[in-house]
Amino acid sequence: MELTPTIAIHLSAALAATVIGPFALWARLGRTQRPRLHRALGYAWVTLMVVTAISALFIRSTTIVNIKGYTPIHLLIPVVFFALFGAFWYLARRDIAGHRRVMRITYVIACIVAGSFTLLPNRYLGTLLWKQWLALA
Repeated sequence: MELTPTIAIHLSAALAATVIGPFALWARLGRTQRPRLHRALGYAWVTLMVVTAISALFIRSTTIVNIKGYTPIHLLIPVVFFALFGAFWYLARRDIAGHRRVMRITYVIACIVAGSFTLLPNRYLGTLLWKQWLALA
Protein backbone atom coordinates (compact mmCIF):
# COMPACT_ATOMS: atom_id res chain seq x y z
CA MET A 1 0.00 0.00 0.00
CA GLU A 2 1.25 3.49 -0.78
CA LEU A 3 0.34 7.00 0.28
CA THR A 4 -2.51 7.81 -2.09
CA PRO A 5 -4.42 11.11 -1.97
CA THR A 6 -7.29 9.35 -0.20
CA ILE A 7 -4.99 7.98 2.48
CA ALA A 8 -3.32 11.40 2.83
CA ILE A 9 -6.72 13.07 3.37
CA HIS A 10 -7.75 10.35 5.82
CA LEU A 11 -4.47 10.52 7.71
CA SER A 12 -4.47 14.33 7.89
CA ALA A 13 -8.05 14.52 9.12
CA ALA A 14 -7.54 11.73 11.67
CA LEU A 15 -4.35 13.26 13.07
CA ALA A 16 -5.91 16.72 13.28
CA ALA A 17 -8.99 15.27 15.03
CA THR A 18 -6.74 13.45 17.50
CA VAL A 19 -4.92 16.68 18.31
CA ILE A 20 -7.99 18.97 18.43
CA GLY A 21 -10.18 16.60 20.48
CA PRO A 22 -8.60 17.14 23.91
CA PHE A 23 -8.67 20.92 23.46
CA ALA A 24 -12.37 20.83 22.60
CA LEU A 25 -13.05 18.76 25.70
CA TRP A 26 -10.76 20.93 27.86
CA ALA A 27 -12.54 24.15 26.86
CA ARG A 28 -15.57 23.10 28.95
CA LEU A 29 -13.67 21.90 32.02
CA GLY A 30 -12.70 23.70 35.18
CA ARG A 31 -13.63 27.02 36.65
CA THR A 32 -12.96 29.04 33.50
CA GLN A 33 -15.15 27.64 30.76
CA ARG A 34 -14.71 28.74 27.18
CA PRO A 35 -17.97 27.99 25.37
CA ARG A 36 -17.04 29.75 22.11
CA LEU A 37 -13.73 27.92 21.90
CA HIS A 38 -15.45 24.65 22.80
CA ARG A 39 -18.05 25.13 20.08
CA ALA A 40 -15.53 26.16 17.42
CA LEU A 41 -13.17 23.29 18.20
CA GLY A 42 -16.10 20.91 18.55
CA TYR A 43 -17.44 21.73 15.09
CA ALA A 44 -13.92 21.44 13.67
CA TRP A 45 -13.50 18.06 15.37
CA VAL A 46 -16.85 16.79 14.09
CA THR A 47 -15.99 17.95 10.56
CA LEU A 48 -12.63 16.20 10.73
CA MET A 49 -14.28 13.02 12.00
CA VAL A 50 -16.80 13.07 9.15
CA VAL A 51 -13.95 13.53 6.64
CA THR A 52 -12.04 10.71 8.32
CA ALA A 53 -15.03 8.35 8.22
CA ILE A 54 -15.99 9.14 4.63
CA SER A 55 -12.42 8.84 3.38
CA ALA A 56 -12.10 5.49 5.18
CA LEU A 57 -14.83 4.14 2.90
CA PHE A 58 -12.41 4.46 -0.02
CA ILE A 59 -9.43 2.83 1.67
CA ARG A 60 -9.31 -0.91 1.14
CA SER A 61 -6.85 -3.51 2.33
CA THR A 62 -6.22 -7.05 1.18
CA THR A 63 -3.31 -7.74 3.52
CA ILE A 64 -5.44 -8.66 6.54
CA VAL A 65 -8.80 -10.35 7.06
CA ASN A 66 -11.34 -8.50 4.92
CA ILE A 67 -14.61 -8.65 3.04
CA LYS A 68 -14.19 -7.03 -0.38
CA GLY A 69 -11.35 -4.93 1.01
CA TYR A 70 -13.16 -3.81 4.15
CA THR A 71 -11.39 -4.83 7.34
CA PRO A 72 -12.75 -5.00 10.89
CA ILE A 73 -11.54 -1.45 11.58
CA HIS A 74 -14.04 -0.25 8.94
CA LEU A 75 -16.80 -1.14 11.42
CA LEU A 76 -15.92 2.12 13.15
CA ILE A 77 -17.36 4.11 10.23
CA PRO A 78 -21.03 3.56 11.16
CA VAL A 79 -20.10 3.77 14.85
CA VAL A 80 -18.66 7.26 14.31
CA PHE A 81 -21.71 8.46 12.39
CA PHE A 82 -24.09 6.99 14.95
CA ALA A 83 -22.13 8.53 17.83
CA LEU A 84 -21.97 11.97 16.23
CA PHE A 85 -25.70 11.86 15.53
CA GLY A 86 -26.28 10.79 19.14
CA ALA A 87 -24.12 13.60 20.50
CA PHE A 88 -26.11 16.22 18.61
CA TRP A 89 -29.35 14.49 19.59
CA TYR A 90 -28.38 14.89 23.23
CA LEU A 91 -27.60 18.55 22.62
CA ALA A 92 -30.99 19.10 21.00
CA ARG A 93 -32.57 17.62 24.14
CA ARG A 94 -30.31 19.81 26.32
CA ASP A 95 -28.78 16.70 27.91
CA ILE A 96 -25.25 18.03 28.33
CA ALA A 97 -24.12 15.05 30.41
CA GLY A 98 -25.20 12.65 27.63
CA HIS A 99 -23.49 14.80 25.00
CA ARG A 100 -20.28 14.91 27.05
CA ARG A 101 -20.31 11.14 27.62
CA VAL A 102 -20.86 10.32 23.93
CA MET A 103 -18.17 12.74 22.74
CA ARG A 104 -15.59 11.45 25.23
CA ILE A 105 -16.29 7.83 24.32
CA THR A 106 -16.22 8.65 20.61
CA TYR A 107 -12.87 10.41 20.98
CA VAL A 108 -11.34 7.48 22.83
CA ILE A 109 -12.70 4.81 20.47
CA ALA A 110 -12.33 6.63 17.15
CA CYS A 111 -9.09 8.51 17.76
CA ILE A 112 -7.13 6.66 20.44
CA VAL A 113 -8.16 3.01 19.90
CA ALA A 114 -8.44 3.17 16.10
CA GLY A 115 -5.24 5.21 15.96
CA SER A 116 -3.47 2.54 18.00
CA PHE A 117 -4.63 -0.17 15.59
CA THR A 118 -3.11 1.74 12.69
CA LEU A 119 0.29 1.43 14.33
CA LEU A 120 0.28 -2.37 14.20
CA PRO A 121 3.29 -3.65 12.23
CA ASN A 122 1.22 -5.07 9.35
CA ARG A 123 -0.68 -1.80 8.71
CA TYR A 124 0.54 1.01 6.45
CA LEU A 125 1.45 3.48 9.22
CA GLY A 126 2.81 0.70 11.40
CA THR A 127 5.13 -0.37 8.61
CA LEU A 128 6.30 3.21 8.14
CA LEU A 129 6.85 3.73 11.86
CA TRP A 130 8.41 0.44 12.91
CA LYS A 131 10.31 -0.61 9.79
CA GLN A 132 11.26 2.53 7.92
CA TRP A 133 11.46 5.34 10.47
CA LEU A 134 12.63 3.43 13.56
CA ALA A 135 14.28 0.50 11.71
CA LEU A 136 13.12 -1.92 14.41
CA ALA A 137 11.88 -4.73 12.21
